[in-house]
Amino acid sequence: MTYCAAVMLDAGIVFASDSRTNAGVDNIATFRKMKIFEQPGDRVLVILCSGNLAVTQATLNYLDQHIRRNAVPNLMSVPSMYDVAELLGKALREIRERDGPYLQQNNVDSSASFILGGQIAGEGPKLFLMYSEGNLNQ
Repeated sequence: MTYCAAVMLDAGIVFASDSRTNAGVDNIATFRKMKIFEQPGDRVLVILCSGNLAVTQATLNYLDQHIRRNAVPNLMSVPSMYDVAELLGKALREIRERDGPYLQQNNVDSSASFILGGQIAGEGPKLFLMYSEGNLNQ
């Protein structure tokens, strides 16, 4: 089980996540479940993930590759935190659509969820909960 939490305070947002993951009873390892995307002076985005590790990591890699390729839109080009949340939801849906059937063939749960928070210049800090279906709650 993964533990992730974020708390919005007057001074900013505090993020916490564990790093434990397992692939069965006797295969326990560690893996970072917090990813930070930053463009100094413009934005800081923090994404915490839980659920199927393959799905969460593929989703984060998908977003990272869009930044590296200067795809438009990407996390560094959109004007608002809401737009960032929409891109995260879209990426999650695409990964689950691509990989979900293969995981399901092996009775593997492909659900994943994210906590997204941060700030883009000109906006106040924002915090979102992203459900496995790619929809969000602010």
